[in-house]
Amino acid sequence: MNPQYQQLKVREGEYIPQPAMDYPTDNPFARTLFPKYIKELAIDDKYPYINDRLGYKLNLLWGYYLVIHVLLRLKLRIQMGLRIRGREVLKKHKEGLKNGAITIANHVYRLDCPCVLIAVNGVHTTRIPMFAPNFRTKDGFFMSLAGGIPIPESGAGMSAMKKFNEAFDEFNRRGWWFHIFPEACRWDMYKPLRPFQKGAFTMSYKYDKPLLPCVITFRERKGIFRLFGPKSLPLLTVTIGEPIYPDTTQPRKTEVEHLREVAHKQMQEMAGIEHNPWPASWGNL
Repeated sequence: MNPQYQQLKVREGEYIPQPAMDYPTDNPFARTLFPKYIKELAIDDKYPYINDRLGYKLNLLWGYYLVIHVLLRLKLRIQMGLRIRGREVLKKHKEGLKNGAITIANHVYRLDCPCVLIAVNGVHTTRIPMFAPNFRTKDGFFMSLAGGIPIPESGAGMSAMKKFNEAFDEFNRRGWWFHIFPEACRWDMYKPLRPFQKGAFTMSYKYDKPLLPCVITFRERKGIFRLFGPKSLPLLTVTIGEPIYPDTTQPRKTEVEHLREVAHKQMQEMAGIEHNPWPASWGNL
């Protein structure tokens, strides 16, 4: 058995799905999925990180309100039994979230981003930093449709990263929401919470923007849902947690680490984990 699963302890009654793969044991940021790249796409300082063209805006509108909030909501409800918990948090903290927030979640399913967007009633102005090479796959159009913005690769140069950062400065000025997976890459149906990279927490401090933790947990597939997938494929629940507000009076480095620790601990509790085998941070990331 995977050594992390041997160390994992959860609350009584908390469901642990059957592992979907042989998960890495020594690098929590190791990629486990290697999609086929089918097109060329230069993601450099010429890429339109800010795209205010009418056609793009119209694509986002139908993408969010038809594809995500209608078609995918229906698919996820029927096939994955999607449940949402904690929506009262959005109403309770309406004032604190009115200028935007950064949703963060564990990265455990191909459509987990739509799951979170549906949970928080995400709108078409949400922007999501994403792994740039995946924009060259068959999913590239859908990623753009969901508000994805590619993070420039190291070979793109400092000018590309400057353009990316300037774009998020502008998105923040407009009061838009962001979504980030701090675990960086996807491990399907993985129960433990992996270490978090610091990007989401650096953004939270930089923009004085609250973090809104969301956790995807699993339920046993049974009843009518057995008709829509194998027993080994669990059902999904998204839980929305209490916002975490940055203290910008503290030194940046100190507060970024504090936010990461607090978010990791809170999300463990939301996931029903009593002992997590991974720490909150890993290396210098």
